[in-house]
Amino acid sequence: MQLYNTLSAEERKELIDQAGKQRLTLSFYQYAHIEDPKKFRDDLFLAWNELDALGRTYVAKEGINAQMSVPAENFEAFRETLEAYDFMRGIRLNVAVEQDDHSFLKLTVKVRHKIVADGLNDETFDVTNKGVHLNAKAFNEILDDPNTIVVDFRNHYESEVGHFKGAITPDVETFRESLPIINDQLKDFKEDKNLVMYCTGGIRCEKASAYFKHQGFKNVYQLEGGIINYAKQIKEEGLESKFIGKNFVFDHRLGERITDDIIAQCHQCGKPCDTHTNCANDSCHLLFIQCDECAEMMEHCCSTECLETTHLPLEEQVRLRRGIQVGNKIFRKGKSEALKFKKSGQLSTTPLAKATEEKPRTLRQKLKIKKTLIGKAEHFFVKANVAQFILTNGELKIGDKILISGPTTGNQELEITQMRVNGSEKDIANSNDKVTFNVPFRVRLSDKLFKINN
Repeated sequence: MQLYNTLSAEERKELIDQAGKQRLTLSFYQYAHIEDPKKFRDDLFLAWNELDALGRTYVAKEGINAQMSVPAENFEAFRETLEAYDFMRGIRLNVAVEQDDHSFLKLTVKVRHKIVADGLNDETFDVTNKGVHLNAKAFNEILDDPNTIVVDFRNHYESEVGHFKGAITPDVETFRESLPIINDQLKDFKEDKNLVMYCTGGIRCEKASAYFKHQGFKNVYQLEGGIINYAKQIKEEGLESKFIGKNFVFDHRLGERITDDIIAQCHQCGKPCDTHTNCANDSCHLLFIQCDECAEMMEHCCSTECLETTHLPLEEQVRLRRGIQVGNKIFRKGKSEALKFKKSGQLSTTPLAKATEEKPRTLRQKLKIKKTLIGKAEHFFVKANVAQFILTNGELKIGDKILISGPTTGNQELEITQMRVNGSEKDIANSNDKVTFNVPFRVRLSDKLFKINN
């Protein structure tokens, strides 16, 4: 019984590209009592694996929280796997505003203590006594009420690129941090103000609204389905968007545009920009905002220190990383002094620029290239600018056009004019051969070798 992924991200991309079928990015959650989360997890993995569903899902005794990528043709079959359980019948699936076939490249279903880390003791209050759910139209109307206080229950790196006009945007890095801050900040308004809250897909507000009712707030409301559902409804119903900017999402896209207003800045030069990226230095991996010009100049790094690190031999980089815990920096923007134009806390809704038609993403550009995965990087000889690959599939010969691809290297096309095979100069290489040739750029161990098909 297979309960794990057998393909790498690059191999999965290749299969998705070859299939040429549309995929849908969606999210959902449901609070419920699950007696055996481990068995529930295993059953879901097997059912979803059969449908080529990918994504990140957490299950716990309190319910399920999922972000998924599903082939469009399998959408209804996927829904049936959910509605096989009584507590998920009629569940709302939030389909993304913008679609990307590579939003998720593996399937993970993990058992956790909670489906959202909220730091609350649920036994001290009634988690089912939630706030009033508001659709987009009702949400817009209550925002116009001067008696309303609206709170963004997302993290600072999410609200920086987009938020509702007039919202309180706490300067926090986790959901659990925001709860006591907001409770203290609004303690004098429990009786007479409308406490209106929102988040990405609704799950954080589901628990927060019950918590704040327990804390004595009388008029508690939440945006049904979060920003994702709001964006869908305003588009379908022709409503004004009171959300401005971009909605941060936790998949490969890192954001989907709600309005064409850019309200954030490149953290390095201050140019209007709302494109998130992760630092190319694997010992940092910091999440920050970077414009195209800075990305080129800084080679996708967040600081000169990280840039210098990426220029070290791979063995030295690995040695420096040894023992360093980097997982907590993923999907975060740290308070690094190198990020001179980072903003959080009180945020403006004044647009700095209008978004133009976005350039195709690197992965999207790859769809236009017919290619076959034939090998993976094994070494890069810095002084000689020579890359070594091991062929895992097919053959490579003089005159072939190749693509070297990786998260930091990007997509680099070359034509093989000379190569050494297992140490000797040859014209053809086959599976299991070690191949070396000159490259005008740095190659990393995460890079894959593709042959471009004519």
